[in-house]
Amino acid sequence: QVQLVESGGGLVQPGGSLRLSCAASAFTFSSYTMSWYRQAPGKERELVAVITSAGISLNYADSVKGRFTISRDNPKNTVYLQMNSLKLEDTAVYYCNARWYHKDYWGQGTQVTVSS
Repeated sequence: QVQLVESGGGLVQPGGSLRLSCAASAFTFSSYTMSWYRQAPGKERELVAVITSAGISLNYADSVKGRFTISRDNPKNTVYLQMNSLKLEDTAVYYCNARWYHKDYWGQGTQVTVSS
């Protein structure tokens, strides 16, 4: 059964850092484009960052450029999101996504709360 399991979320003060992880199983992780999305209360889900199967970062949302970094470790079937200089507006549930042609998988999400 395909699984994407996010971890690493939590409560952090403004200016702090978190590293999210997404562990994948039961599919050929190295072939998939991996992405992080987030959804804040009352808002639509938005794309945060994308990384290709070859490890090339395609794009980041303007709001996180220069602060967030996506990376992947194919032998470990894991994608990461390093989040630095966190702001109040980064508060959201963060979701991991895996996509390959018509196949599209989602994790359950991990809560990130930025608060003083």
